[in-house]
Amino acid sequence: MFADADVVRRVHWSDPLAAAHLSVALVSLPICEYVDVVCVGTDRSTGDSLGPFIGSALVKHQEKGLLPPNVSIYGTIHQPVHALNLADTLAEIKAQNKRSTIIAVDACLGRVKSIGFISIKRGPLQPGTGVNKQLPAVGDYHIIGVVNAAGFLEHAVLQNTRLSLVLNMAEVITESLILYLTNHSSQAEVALGPFSLL
Repeated sequence: MFADADVVRRVHWSDPLAAAHLSVALVSLPICEYVDVVCVGTDRSTGDSLGPFIGSALVKHQEKGLLPPNVSIYGTIHQPVHALNLADTLAEIKAQNKRSTIIAVDACLGRVKSIGFISIKRGPLQPGTGVNKQLPAVGDYHIIGVVNAAGFLEHAVLQNTRLSLVLNMAEVITESLILYLTNHSSQAEVALGPFSLL
């Protein structure tokens, strides 16, 4: 687990400027020309579907030509990156033999007062820690959204997380990534208009 010193930016999804704050924080990081966004999670659990929703939205934008070709997306609702294939996904990225920055995205459990907060952190994501799984670390940076409270029956808590919260957080994170990746410059300070996953 990373200390607060590793947090680059932390915002609540309901902040009207949340996406803009996150995208500006990404601009401040030393990121390579090539970017791999690895959205970790599964469509089998409401709380753990945050990453796949974001991945699907990013892929839709890429298919429309709205994301640059130097960006690769891994993990969608239809093809999620989860415990069973995370290592293979990382091997696939490594096999491309290109110098890239990996940004991992995942849901997490936390304190009750932290629910709804989104953080960009330095260093790799440690997926599965909330449900006591040992999985490969992933990412040079990671974005996490606290979708529910930790501490008791984590699998059940993830299953009973409100889809409304997950979608709201996914929209903010997706907007921030699109805002950053389409500009990849200081122009990311300009906020996008209304954005929807649906």
